[in-house]
Amino acid sequence: MNVFQFQAMKNEGRIITATTAYDYWSAKILNDSEIDMIIVGDSVAMVVHGHPNTLAATTAMMEMHIAAVARGATDKFIVGDMPFLSFRKGLSETMHCVERLMRAGAHAVKLEGIDGLEDIVKHTVDSGVPVMGHLGLTPQSVHALGGMKVQARDEDASALLADRAKRVEDAGAFSVVLECVSATAARRVTEEVSIPTIGIGAGKHTDGQVLVLHDILGFNTDFKPKFVRNFAGGEEFVLDAVNRFAQEARAGTFPAKAETYS
Repeated sequence: MNVFQFQAMKNEGRIITATTAYDYWSAKILNDSEIDMIIVGDSVAMVVHGHPNTLAATTAMMEMHIAAVARGATDKFIVGDMPFLSFRKGLSETMHCVERLMRAGAHAVKLEGIDGLEDIVKHTVDSGVPVMGHLGLTPQSVHALGGMKVQARDEDASALLADRAKRVEDAGAFSVVLECVSATAARRVTEEVSIPTIGIGAGKHTDGQVLVLHDILGFNTDFKPKFVRNFAGGEEFVLDAVNRFAQEARAGTFPAKAETYS
């Protein structure tokens, strides 16, 4: 997949699918899946490293996880998240981060917001790096937003979201994530911008859908926002397998002769 194919999918009304990956083994599995895109999100700070929010992600952290995913998902389009404040320290530092993520194996970078960032996005795109936008609930602004709250619930907020999405498009981004916004607002944005919209908690009237892999697999059982659907009982599956190993090891039935060198 590439940015032109994603645009063609929107134009043809075909849904774009995406999920996250943070390591080699999961990326290797996803490489054989029907998923169109992998996002190495700064959510890795929470899902893998146990932090309460995404602010703990650093360029070094993102670089390491992108490299691991790139080694496993050799046939997938990979988007790497620009971590907290990495694109707010001036053009030089921004491009240094972009360079590190792209050299690690990303095919595009994603950054949150657009206010004050039009020139950054344009310069990045003009430098040959595809950019994905991210609007609505922007987790890096969790404190400014007063928590993880649904955005664009009324007409004024919906209009503001649409305006920002147009600015993301005008700056040269190839797509935009809409996170935790009303379905009405997401549909409006999708109809008013030419680039693909990828929804997460934004209803079904977007050009694509993305969910965190651990939520798809049912590993985050204590994290149950309305927009998440578990497609597998991952936590129960892992617990059952590990418990069976422990039980059979204690019972002396593992390792068996077939699993023992003579």
